[in-house]
Amino acid sequence: MTFDRFSRLASIPAVVFCLLVYTATCVQAATITLLRDADIEQGLSRLAAPVLRAAGLNAKRLRVLVVNDSQFNAFVLDSRTIFINYGLILKVTSPEMLQAVIAHEAAHISNGHLARRQQNLQSAGTAVGLGLALAAIAAAAGASEAAGGIAIGTQTSALRGFLSHTRAEESSADRAAARFLIAAGIDPQGLVDLHRIFAGQEVLSLANQDPYMRSHPLSRDRIRAAEAFVASHGRGTAAAPEADYWFARIRGKLSAFKRSPKWSLRRAKEESHRDIRLMREAIAHHRRRNLQQALRAINGSLAIRPKDAFYHDLKGQILFENRHWSEAKNSFARAVQLTPADSLVLASYGRAQLAAGSPSAALKTMERSRNLDFRNALVLRDMSQAYAKTGQNGMAALVTAERYALSGRFEDAGLHAKRAVALLPRGSTTWRRAQDVLLAYEQIQKRKRR
Repeated sequence: MTFDRFSRLASIPAVVFCLLVYTATCVQAATITLLRDADIEQGLSRLAAPVLRAAGLNAKRLRVLVVNDSQFNAFVLDSRTIFINYGLILKVTSPEMLQAVIAHEAAHISNGHLARRQQNLQSAGTAVGLGLALAAIAAAAGASEAAGGIAIGTQTSALRGFLSHTRAEESSADRAAARFLIAAGIDPQGLVDLHRIFAGQEVLSLANQDPYMRSHPLSRDRIRAAEAFVASHGRGTAAAPEADYWFARIRGKLSAFKRSPKWSLRRAKEESHRDIRLMREAIAHHRRRNLQQALRAINGSLAIRPKDAFYHDLKGQILFENRHWSEAKNSFARAVQLTPADSLVLASYGRAQLAAGSPSAALKTMERSRNLDFRNALVLRDMSQAYAKTGQNGMAALVTAERYALSGRFEDAGLHAKRAVALLPRGSTTWRRAQDVLLAYEQIQKRKRR
């Protein structure tokens, strides 16, 4: 899908909103941008589930999200989310390697390594230290895209320090990850193969090392320990067909959007799963603005997997971005029928309903989406339009204020929050939400005057 749709801002609970506003005044850095896609996220969930269960973690609550960064890296910020750069996903060559990454990051969570980071941040006596701590929480909650100073940068020395693990932690995480993989019936050779990618990086200067190497210090001893573990426990079984399929599908969709259409059409022919090959071709043709060939290809995927909600979702996107509103709405509606609790699919359906001239129905759909996942602030943009079209100007001002605050545009947030306070019933829940945004805006203004 296009990356306007891929990247979705996260909504943050009101209870931490003022803290995040404070963060915006402390941290000046690039933002973490997430690539939000229902198909890719459910594929990652399928690959991660057996690993997370083996680690004693809740596979339904801990999510694996993709960061819009071509470098090889993965990290955790708290116990709710594992972040993986899309560059890592495209570079690893087997599902076992990707599952080894997930197992390693899960081990940092289950082994309590995050507690050390939080203690270090809590002991930081500067405003920047506190700001970084809060920004990390914001990013873990899902902050992304152009989030001003709320999200944290991926290249700053402060962030590298926050993400970095000690060699002892890395070794213990390796041992735990290998155990998790064995318990999940996954070949631990993927962990060895992962380490071998970085063989020789230790002799490079810090500036030339891969970010994964900088945050996950490697040593020959760790490689030998992983090899010894595999030798003593055996290679395990071959990857399950389901793991192979979802690994190919995740990489196929990412590469189709991130690499050139010409590359995708050439390499798609090598794909052994016909529905994935057709999906990759559909995206390439769509990016070349060839609607008929794109529809022909995605319809081919649907002929093979007619009850695949995410192929219906992709077809809806292709139609929507070619301004075929009603047809797009029908495709998204079918996707919702097949996966009624997917917040991203619901968000797309609501957007299509709005474009097709049904703002009241769109609002109901968008509310369902937001209740399932508060992270998607792109829904706020669509909701503001739907509220305006249904004559609910106070609510339109409120969600616009919240959206601007999340993107770091506090002057605009304050302006719309004032309008919402004036229009909404005094003392109501929505009025109090508007007051929260207004209070945050006023606190920022006070700090600017100091």
